Amino acid sequence: MGKRDNRVAYINPIAASRARGPASNAGPTIQDYLSRPRPTWEELKEQLEKKKKGSRALADFEDKMNVKWRKELAKNREKLLAGSDKEKDKKTTEKEKEKEEKKEKKEKKKKDKKKSNRHSSSSSSSSSSDSPSSFLTESEEDEKKSVKKKRKRKKSSARRASDSSEGESDAEIKKKKKRIKEEGDKDKDDTSRKRKRKAERSYKDSSSESSADSEGEEGPDAKKKKRSSEEKEKITDKSKKKRKKKHKKHSRKKKKEGSVSVGL
Repeated sequence: MGKRDNRVAYINPIAASRARGPASNAGPTIQDYLSRPRPTWEELKEQLEKKKKGSRALADFEDKMNVKWRKELAKNREKLLAGSDKEKDKKTTEKEKEKEEKKEKKEKKKKDKKKSNRHSSSSSSSSSSDSPSSFLTESEEDEKKSVKKKRKRKKSSARRASDSSEGESDAEIKKKKKRIKEEGDKDKDDTSRKRKRKAERSYKDSSSESSADSEGEEGPDAKKKKRSSEEKEKITDKSKKKRKKKHKKHSRKKKKEGSVSVGL
């Protein structure tokens, strides 16, 4: 079985385009764009002036519209202000009417009371001028009125007394609170001072104990160091003595060997 031939023929695109020939004129070319008709400087100036005139006309139109809107706003404001003034006038008139009605009602009540008093007095005089019942009723009414007045006075005096007592009690409460606060502050200061003193004493005691302990610990350490130093000195002395003895023996041997060699 042989391999498949996957090769594709290569075509040079430039050669292919030349073989096709010149392209058809489908649209305007670059030369057409460059050779387009252009306006002269004078024509361009005229166009710019026309644009400026148009912008001026628009600005004039906007100014006119602004003037109209301002006039309409002023009219609306006048209407609203006139309406608010009318409402105020209505409220004042209503209040005056209410006051007049109240006055008329009071006057009617007074007139009715006077008429009722006259009728009662006339009936009592017609029924019996010397009857004690009418006098009793009048006296009872007077007593009731006096009792009511006394009760009102007592209530008002009690209220005043309660208000004054409350004011005094509030002042006393404030004073007590201040005293309690001052006492509490004093107690706090005393406790803080006591704590500071205790802390200072404990610190002094601990420092003295630590110094004593350090001295006690340093004592045996110093003794041990002294002993170790003495032992080292002894060992060094012993080693020095041994070296001296060895040196003497070696020198003696050398002398003997020299004397023997001379004799031979």
